[in-house]
Amino acid sequence: MTDFTNTGLALDNTSHSAEPTDPARDYHALNAMLNLYDANGQIQFDKDKAAERAYVTNHVAANTVTFPSTAERLKFLIDNQYYNPAVFAQYSAEFLDRFYAHAESAGFEFSTFLGAFKFYTSYALKTFDGKRYLENFPQRCAAVALELAAGDEAQAIEYADEMLAGRFQPATPTFLNLGKAQRGEPVSCFLVRIEDNMESISRGINAALQLSKRGGGVALLLSNLRELGAPIKHIENQSSGVIPVMKLLEDAFSYANQLGARQGAGAVYLSTHHPDILRFLDTKRENADEKIRIKSLALGVVIPDITFELAKRKEQMALFSPYDVERVYGKPFADIAITEHYEEMVADSRIRKTYIDARRFFTTIAELQFESGYPYIVFEDTVNRANPIEGRVTMSNLCSEILQVQEPSEYNEDLTYKHVGRDISCNLGSLNIAKAMDGGLAHTVETAIRALTSVAEHTSINAVPSIRRANEEGHAIGLGQMNLHGFLAREGIMYGSEEGLDFTDMYFMTVAYHAYRASHALAVEHGQAFKSFPTSDYVKPAGQGNYFDKYTDGRRSLEPRTARVRDLFAKFGIAIPTVADWQALQAAIIKDGIYNQNLQAVPPTGSISYINHSTSSIHPIASKIEIRKEGKIGRVYYPAAYMTNSNLEYYKDAYEIGWKAIVDTYAEATQHVDQGLSLTLFFPDTATTRDLNKAQIYAWRKGIKTLYYIRIRQQALEGTEVAGCVSCML
Repeated sequence: MTDFTNTGLALDNTSHSAEPTDPARDYHALNAMLNLYDANGQIQFDKDKAAERAYVTNHVAANTVTFPSTAERLKFLIDNQYYNPAVFAQYSAEFLDRFYAHAESAGFEFSTFLGAFKFYTSYALKTFDGKRYLENFPQRCAAVALELAAGDEAQAIEYADEMLAGRFQPATPTFLNLGKAQRGEPVSCFLVRIEDNMESISRGINAALQLSKRGGGVALLLSNLRELGAPIKHIENQSSGVIPVMKLLEDAFSYANQLGARQGAGAVYLSTHHPDILRFLDTKRENADEKIRIKSLALGVVIPDITFELAKRKEQMALFSPYDVERVYGKPFADIAITEHYEEMVADSRIRKTYIDARRFFTTIAELQFESGYPYIVFEDTVNRANPIEGRVTMSNLCSEILQVQEPSEYNEDLTYKHVGRDISCNLGSLNIAKAMDGGLAHTVETAIRALTSVAEHTSINAVPSIRRANEEGHAIGLGQMNLHGFLAREGIMYGSEEGLDFTDMYFMTVAYHAYRASHALAVEHGQAFKSFPTSDYVKPAGQGNYFDKYTDGRRSLEPRTARVRDLFAKFGIAIPTVADWQALQAAIIKDGIYNQNLQAVPPTGSISYINHSTSSIHPIASKIEIRKEGKIGRVYYPAAYMTNSNLEYYKDAYEIGWKAIVDTYAEATQHVDQGLSLTLFFPDTATTRDLNKAQIYAWRKGIKTLYYIRIRQQALEGTEVAGCVSCML
């Protein structure tokens, strides 16, 4: 047995921020050359690959701890509390040795310098002093696969193969944490309702602290809180409204900063028809008074159809007191379908209301989006028309793609639960569209659904019982997608073109089919469906409002609209599901159910896109060569996936492509996704508030469920462009 006592690897609880020693920094200079044309006017992709090789063979190799065997490596990592012993105890030593050899034999290499750099700085296990690496990419994939498979050897191999091939990439919390002993939760984010009482507010703040401590972003619903000046115990003008609660939450996220690694991340959502809506938005103004200014919380607004209709008619819009609405209707304000009840609430003298100009409201939103990129937008009625689960969706998350039903909790005076409701955890991972297509798609989708279900099954958020209950009963997951632009460009298809839209439609329909097929298989294997399945649209008789009627009743064609897309699926040997396929699946699901309450959600994807070498989510690229600032190393350059000097014409950026083509692309995908898609709109610096409003109205009319950030392109300052700089060319 090798003696590691003098290797410097014993537990050391000193600073985690030290950088590994670096004998060669030439990789940084090589990477920078990617952003400069060569003498022939060509982008120097080879320089970036050389940078990746220099970084891995010089820097990483020089700072990686090596072991004589897999057995000795695992023993050391377990004995010294780097790895969780329970994960590895589920497997025999013989299998682990063979499994790790299998992972290494895949011959994995990073495609870009940033991919390698991002993995080793943000994901790879390091010694506690942060100075040496204890994992490479195959070993991280192996540890994640072993925990996901929970002792199933064949499943562990399948999970590892999908990750090593780049077809499936778990979200950052899952990929970062699984297998480790010192870790956060493998869950991306959380959504928590707050009700109109002090107990719920207190519990909401506690949830923000507890969940942020565990590494998750947290979104909270404020729509149910009574407005500024509302009565408390029948005494008028007592309520302070939503802003003081926002300040408390912001302080909570600042305090629970994940061991100083980063600030906690939070978002708050408010109904458009809440009386505090303008004050809520004002908290993000650049010149806001410090007493109300919100610096780090993200803001989201929930907009029903009636708001757009009032603006179209140039009418005033009513803002309703949540306190009065709850007294009259007997349920919280957020659970009222405002469009449906708007006129009767306006006419009801028991409900206090104030009025603002509907068009001016939309202008205010656009003004703030110019200043800060906020607020996010949830199109409430669009979301709920598409929601197959009984109940109402009232909010979204930090990235605006999670759309699930919640149930309010009730509390005793001592803050114990009188009734545990249901809140939300986000178990996410994404497919690389290009590599999933290369691999035949169906098996990759099924494997990804099983992997994400494992995250849900092996996660228990005891600190917030409402999240634990919903996770245990619903097993909700969010399978995402990335690299749409990279795939289309590789295949010679323009993003946003007729063929691009056709592919998006067919791809997402095919993914949905295989996702539901996998969830049905899980229900059969477990002998049960998710708990609220009997009241969902999935169980309704065919032709009578069943969720899958849209695929079986002839209202739309299931065939590609273009010959190019038909040929593309044939080229990869991927069968597009037919009406008969959907009918058979529909009948099977009515009989047996599905295991997962929710299946798909498309996040923005950031770091995982870099290590997977994908274009982010299903957006177009923001730049052919992206510039990122990465810690002490400074600027790092990243080339779009599959881009070569021969196919640059297919890599128009998001600002060139324009918001309409992006919305059209997302609209094709949205109809097949049971939750949401994180959609950012991109505008040139000549855009006006009217342009933003036009885009929002267009997105609403196209059936988009949510809008994430607004990005305004900033022109380079005159005289600052570098001659021959790829990313500076506008």
